Amino acid sequence: MTAARPDAGYFDQWYADMAASPARDAIIARALRLPPELAGVLPEPAVTELTSELRLPRDGLLLDVACGRGGYGIEVAHHTGTRLVGVDFSAVALELATALGTRRLPAGRAEFRLGTLVATGLPAGAADGLMCVDAVQFADPPLAALAEFRRLLAPGGRLALTCWEAADGQAPPRIQAVDLRRDLPAAGFLDVRVHERPDWREAERRVWQEAVAADGSDPAVRSLQDEGRRSLDTFASLRRVFATATAP
Repeated sequence: MTAARPDAGYFDQWYADMAASPARDAIIARALRLPPELAGVLPEPAVTELTSELRLPRDGLLLDVACGRGGYGIEVAHHTGTRLVGVDFSAVALELATALGTRRLPAGRAEFRLGTLVATGLPAGAADGLMCVDAVQFADPPLAALAEFRRLLAPGGRLALTCWEAADGQAPPRIQAVDLRRDLPAAGFLDVRVHERPDWREAERRVWQEAVAADGSDPAVRSLQDEGRRSLDTFASLRRVFATATAP
C-alpha cells in the first residue's frame, strides 16, 4: 500500500508545533550555522547559489511556492530587493510567514496566500522568478507542479528549485517520481540545468545526526527526530539536486 501524502491538516499541526518549539529550530541552525528563521535543511552556500541563479531584477516579483514559514523566500527578497508572494496550503505556516515577513521586509513588499503546488491561484506570466525548496516531490505527479511553475513565469523568468532524486530503488515512491532532467523540458522550460550537490547532502546528514542525539522533550523535536531516523536509514538511497531553468 502506498503511504498517504501529508495533507494541510497534518502540516498545520506540524508548523504549530514548530512555533512552540525554539529548541527544534536551534538544532537545525546549530548544525548548519544559519539563523533560526532559515531552519530547513539547506546550508548557507545553497541559499546563496539559489539567490544568484534566480537573477532577479530589483523591484521584480519572486514567487516562493510551498513556502512554509517563508524564511528562504524572505531571505532572497531581502537580499535582492524584490517583491515576494509566498504560497502554501497550510494556514498556520502562512501566519508564521506573514509575521516573519513583517519583521524582515519593508511594508507592502511581501504577501502570503493559500494555494498548492499545482494550483497557486496566481495569474499567468506574473513572476520574474520562482523558487521551490524541497517540496516538488509532494505534487502528484511532480510534472504537474512544474507545469504550474512554467505558467506563472514571465518570458525569461527563472526557476530555481531544490529537492531529492532517487539514487536506487529503496528511495520513497514520491522521490522516485522526481526526474527533473526529464520533466523540466517536458513542462516547457529551456536552459535546464540539474546539478547533484553531495556537499548539501552531507550538511543535511549533520542536521539529522544532531536531531537524533537531542533531548526529545517536546513534539516538534520528537517529530524532527523521527524524520531524522527515517532519513538516516535511507540516506544512501537519495541524492541532493539543485535545478535551474528559464521560461521561454
